[in-house]
Amino acid sequence: MQVNGYNVNLVNNMNVNPLNQALALGEIDRPGLWPRLEALEQRPFAFDIDFGLGELPVAPGIIVIRGARQFGKSTWLDTELKGTIEAFGKGSAFYLNGDDCADVNDLWNGLRDLDNSFAADAKIRRIFVDEITAVKGWEKAVKRLWDAGGIRKVLLVTTGSNARDLRRGSERLPGRKGQLLRTDFVFLPLSYASFASHARKRFKEKTWLAYMLSGGSPALALDLVQFGSIAPASLQVIRDWIMGDVVGTGRSRIFLTHLMRAFFRFGGTSVGYNKLARESGFANNTVAAGYVEQLSDLLAVLPAWAYEAEKKAFNLKKPARFHFVNLAVALAFSPLAIRSVGEFEALPNSDQSIWLEWFVAFHLWREANLQNVENPEKLGFWQSRDNEIDFVDAEGNFVEVKRGRAGPLDFGWFPRVFPGGTLTVISNSRFTTNSVTGLTFEDFISAGKVSGSSGRYPT
Repeated sequence: MQVNGYNVNLVNNMNVNPLNQALALGEIDRPGLWPRLEALEQRPFAFDIDFGLGELPVAPGIIVIRGARQFGKSTWLDTELKGTIEAFGKGSAFYLNGDDCADVNDLWNGLRDLDNSFAADAKIRRIFVDEITAVKGWEKAVKRLWDAGGIRKVLLVTTGSNARDLRRGSERLPGRKGQLLRTDFVFLPLSYASFASHARKRFKEKTWLAYMLSGGSPALALDLVQFGSIAPASLQVIRDWIMGDVVGTGRSRIFLTHLMRAFFRFGGTSVGYNKLARESGFANNTVAAGYVEQLSDLLAVLPAWAYEAEKKAFNLKKPARFHFVNLAVALAFSPLAIRSVGEFEALPNSDQSIWLEWFVAFHLWREANLQNVENPEKLGFWQSRDNEIDFVDAEGNFVEVKRGRAGPLDFGWFPRVFPGGTLTVISNSRFTTNSVTGLTFEDFISAGKVSGSSGRYPT
């Protein structure tokens, strides 16, 4: 049935739901229609979100947004969906949830019917698909519909928590993503500035430590700002997500737990996959690598590879260091039960050092994604018989992490080993030489992108 030029039947039963009917009719102020937004309004404050996509483009195409669960993707999507109707009128946007689609055909039917349901005079047409990676082979539905002439006038906004599925699916859609300048994004953790704007009153000079514990998770950040500690229930949600996704692929809950403990045991040191397999009880290194790969796909853990300076390349055959880049996941699986800044400060120095390295890895990864670096997961370390550097990032920048104080005399060897190079040292000290810049942890996370090797680091 057509009413004022738009379809309110939404033929496929999957799409006959209160939300899409309200979007078609422009009745977006119905009570209960936006439970996540209503819950957000009940909070004392809201954090600003920045992952490199300031505003949705008005041009058609496909945007793919990868990101961990429990970091606010669905709430952001609701905000953009409602905002589209407010800005461009009824029948200009619709919604699908990948978790509700039985298979690729179900997704294809849903997209096809929504594509036929826009208001006839809608100049802007958008379909938002949340958790599209819940549909195995989702890109086939998009490709099939596009090739048949569908969704050519639509901006298709997709989100998902499986980075590999989204990235590979996106790569299988060449020529079908419109003329957008950028189509792939990572839904990033909160920025330090956003967290500090609400947290500094409580934590003062220790605000950066509280930010580290939050891992940039809005839920954990809210707990810390309101109560000074993280609620166990908030961590259990994150733990359940990781467990559910890993076990859902046929892997073992017990082996995953053993692997997580190994990450904590070997934190800050190099370990080969063979040893990781032995320590975690895996049959072989291939099985261990499969678990690590899935955790990387979930944007939780990244291996850092040995950097060979003479080749300016990473050696993937040597032992690696494994860093949590989602510190909320690290907290959820930590055997130390850290919930507050005070509990972190009570840890032994060796344990604090591991967390601080992970914190720097987290920030390097976040900034690389924000700056749209070609391979933001590319991370390494450098080590010789006498010296080592904790991080070499995707662009060849050197970063060293020190718990406590550090000074220029600690790195007098650096210009001799790396002539013309520059090193950023993160510690409790500030100093500057021709080749080495010392920053505090708060300086580091406030300054933004590292540009050490090119001499462009902001001071």
